[in-house]
Amino acid sequence: MTDWSTCPAVERNPRKISGAWAFTGTRVPVYALFENLESGATVQQFLEWFPDVKEWQVTAVLKHETEYFRTPVLP
Repeated sequence: MTDWSTCPAVERNPRKISGAWAFTGTRVPVYALFENLESGATVQQFLEWFPDVKEWQVTAVLKHETEYFRTPVLP
């Protein structure tokens, strides 16, 4: 599971969207990005559909997730 607490593009507030991780300053959950990408949307489409999310935030989230998968798991 990704540790989103170190990603500056997201925040978690128990009073917003049931405490799900969201793009900072929005009510757009991070999982919405991944669901849309998985369904075939492009980053540009996502940004058009969710105008409150900034491109730097999407870039930071994707980079953060990529770094998570590069981190070796120790036995």
